[in-house]
Amino acid sequence: MDSAPSGYLDAAAGLPLHPAARAALLAALDDGWADPAKLYGAGRRARLLLDGAREAVAAVIGARADEVSFAPSGTLAAALGVLGAAGGRARTGSHLVHSAVDHSCVLQAVEFTGAPSTAVPVDRLGRVDVAAYERALRPDTALACLISASHEVGTVQPVEQVAALCADAGVPLLVDAAQTVGRAPVPRGWSVLTASAWKWGGPPGVGVLAVRTGTRWRAPLPGDAPDGGRVPGALPLPAILSAAVGLQAAAAEAAAEDARLRPLVDRLRAEVPARVPDLQAVGDPDDRLPHLVAFSSPYLDGETLLRSLDRTGTAVSSGSSCSTSVLEPSHVLAAMGLLSSGSLRVSLHRGSTADDVERLLAVLPQLAAEQQAG
Repeated sequence: MDSAPSGYLDAAAGLPLHPAARAALLAALDDGWADPAKLYGAGRRARLLLDGAREAVAAVIGARADEVSFAPSGTLAAALGVLGAAGGRARTGSHLVHSAVDHSCVLQAVEFTGAPSTAVPVDRLGRVDVAAYERALRPDTALACLISASHEVGTVQPVEQVAALCADAGVPLLVDAAQTVGRAPVPRGWSVLTASAWKWGGPPGVGVLAVRTGTRWRAPLPGDAPDGGRVPGALPLPAILSAAVGLQAAAAEAAAEDARLRPLVDRLRAEVPARVPDLQAVGDPDDRLPHLVAFSSPYLDGETLLRSLDRTGTAVSSGSSCSTSVLEPSHVLAAMGLLSSGSLRVSLHRGSTADDVERLLAVLPQLAAEQQAG
């Protein structure tokens, strides 16, 4: 059973340890503490464990084990992915392409390069315009980026279509798959893929950076990089082992969780607007992540509603899910043409129940009415 408290409905932000990941972490603290780069017995044992973790992650994301590296977070993995892949193609050019709804960690890395970039627009459902993406690719494009599925509204992106366009243009594609890995099959065609263990029930502090063989790469940071030559510094092996085991467990449960959570999200999509007409469901109603739904309102204040729900024991997100401040407007909703002061994101997990959904539906109308009256 998930150790998240009842009423925790913010799985997209992070999850407590999956029971399998917790058990693996405790075991690894005793068995996986040594430096896997050392040649003595404990080091060789640690190396075998690290190789096994890499193979387990590779099997889930559809990669070779030697293509997988581990970073201190999904955020850093994405930043290194952008900088390393773009740097590796500096002779080709510096132009970068990304969608308007990519995660802020990707957008910030693109901005950090100082290179010219093109943001590809999305439609009202939050799906990138494939034709516009094709037009954005240029002879001097070093790297293209596309999130696998929106972290804020749940819309699944046409990654494989965009990947085919990028392949035809000879441009590598970086896919931020943080919300997909462990929940759904990973789309094919990527050159660089990043993910975060925290999102599938692994420990925080472990990110995945996978680089396809043949993708040009220039290390963006100095220092010793024992893990595939891409991420410098010592490896938190117990956490990595926990993350790998947690991912195996989450992937094994993904189909059943999809079937269980999708009807609960469908109920939220239908009932919240019916009970609170000022809150409208956004994102694709069908081609979406199974566990996430977002609502937008031009009249309600998202932060006030979030705090009111928190007092009832219900935890959701508001504003930009990329930001530590709920006061920051959502660049995703803005890109969709939904310039609103109020938004709510509800994301379910393996511990979420129908009772959690019904409690939210029961308290939300009154809280919204109180805000409007005040």
